[in-house]
Amino acid sequence: MDISANSSNRSRSVISVDPALAIGDVMNLVAKALAHQGPALNFTDESIESVDSDICLVVATTGSSGTRKSVALSSAALLASARASLEFLQARPGQTWALLLPIHHIAGINVLIRSLELGTTPVDLRNADSYPTTDFSAVVPTQIYRALNGDEKLLAHLKAAQFVLVGGAKLHDNLLFQALNAGISILTTYGMSETSGGCIYEGTPLNGVQARISDTGLIEISGPILASGYLNDDELWNQHYRDGWFTTSDLGESNSDGTVDVLGRADDVLISGGEKVSLSSVSKKLEERYSQNDWCALAVTDLKWGQRLVIAVAGKNPPTQEEIASLLGDAFGSAAKPKQYLIFETFPLIGIGKIDRIALSKRAEDEFHG
Repeated sequence: MDISANSSNRSRSVISVDPALAIGDVMNLVAKALAHQGPALNFTDESIESVDSDICLVVATTGSSGTRKSVALSSAALLASARASLEFLQARPGQTWALLLPIHHIAGINVLIRSLELGTTPVDLRNADSYPTTDFSAVVPTQIYRALNGDEKLLAHLKAAQFVLVGGAKLHDNLLFQALNAGISILTTYGMSETSGGCIYEGTPLNGVQARISDTGLIEISGPILASGYLNDDELWNQHYRDGWFTTSDLGESNSDGTVDVLGRADDVLISGGEKVSLSSVSKKLEERYSQNDWCALAVTDLKWGQRLVIAVAGKNPPTQEEIASLLGDAFGSAAKPKQYLIFETFPLIGIGKIDRIALSKRAEDEFHG
């Protein structure tokens, strides 16, 4: 599929959406774009003049590593996503959503379209200092953490919601248990811009969505929620999309009841000195033992070892490198003892809550050679 921007056969004009625009004005633009009664919408920083007639909007991916991509989405895909989500939630016309996420991200756009489907306007809480009650909210794990660690107003808002969708990054088990114990009705979601946002809720594919595991263990998604492609990069899109299925970069497992477990990134395995170490297993062990901190395990290129294990920690009073080396060595062997330890007050983030692994790797390289 050729969806290169600005080529001669483009038939739909595009306008860029200012993130500071009043939410009512944004909703009006989205409604017209979905109904093909107005121009397509550009939620990226790129300059786009025109797109194919079936494209409704373009949104940028904000993956934790790799090349930034502009994802082209049709009205049909966006509406299929919104309707399947509302069906899963058993939402009724007139119910309201809170907008706590940026509108240039697919998760924020989803809130707008779901609200349109319910005949309501979302309550814009992106820069709020008070939080009125709404029926539904969508947040990222960092907002759950904030609510459980001092933001009493946000906590009260989330507790009052019928459901709170959590996506955008991994929700660690200890944080999930704390949130559930605090009375927040959490639904964990999995998806990406290429699937019009969250398409698997609590491990269950939404209505119309199919999920399977490839021969290499990767999660593959099919259904009406799939994007039309990457703008200006058909080659990359065709590496992921074939015969109606989009192959993600995440490992997963299928269960007998039809649910899917997301295991982690496909580049999860570190090979150091010929020994293999699962980065997600390392992170999980640290999260279980030192739940007061945030953890990230990285594989960084190393001349001697091939790759070296770098452990990054954020939060107050982190353990020493010797303590974590002892814990990980006992659990996974000597290859799991970190060769570098980075301490942060808070992790650098991109998108709507993903750890900026590129920034962590750069600091590891700078300090290692410095």
